[in-house]
Amino acid sequence: MSLLNRSPLLHVMVNAVRRAARSLIRDYGEIEHLQVSEKGPSNFVNTANKKAEKTLIENLSQSRPGWSFIFGDKQHIEGEMSDYKWIFDALDGTTNLLHGIPYFSISVAAQHLDEIIAGVIYDPLKDEIFHAEKGSGAYLNDKRIRISARKSLNNSIVATNIPIHQNQNHKLFLREIEQFMKTASGLRSKGATALDLAYVAAGRYEGF
Repeated sequence: MSLLNRSPLLHVMVNAVRRAARSLIRDYGEIEHLQVSEKGPSNFVNTANKKAEKTLIENLSQSRPGWSFIFGDKQHIEGEMSDYKWIFDALDGTTNLLHGIPYFSISVAAQHLDEIIAGVIYDPLKDEIFHAEKGSGAYLNDKRIRISARKSLNNSIVATNIPIHQNQNHKLFLREIEQFMKTASGLRSKGATALDLAYVAAGRYEGF
């Protein structure tokens, strides 16, 4: 199902992420003009995230009144239709945006009961929309996507996130990553998990 022939549900989701992306693109353009300090840019990016969250909630609520929301740091908005939920991340790649690195995304999923029925991941700077709906396959804009045909690690590229927080098990991560370094063709850590997973779905990476 291409963007030209998407379902009403995907139409709602795509419109919502595009509208939320407008402010993120403007804010990304302002990052380089900010004074390089710990407080200023961090507050600026936090505000950018909140603006995108507000836009998503407003647009999704207007199109599907009564649906619940799960977003941000385990934030919930309970709707009248508890069987249906929007799950979204208004800015995946916050640190990248903070540093002016052009790799971040907006992601939205639609859930019915305990099942995800549709999902959209949008890279606003490349204008790439990865979207899928139950039973209809996965697409990048209007082109069907499939996972990579490579079968072995020695010619595969694997993406990862490097843990930085104190509560992460760094020793375990280093042991795991060492095994991939011995075998894989390459490792990538670009700082936006949703986009990394979309790249796996599109065959750009072999794994995450």
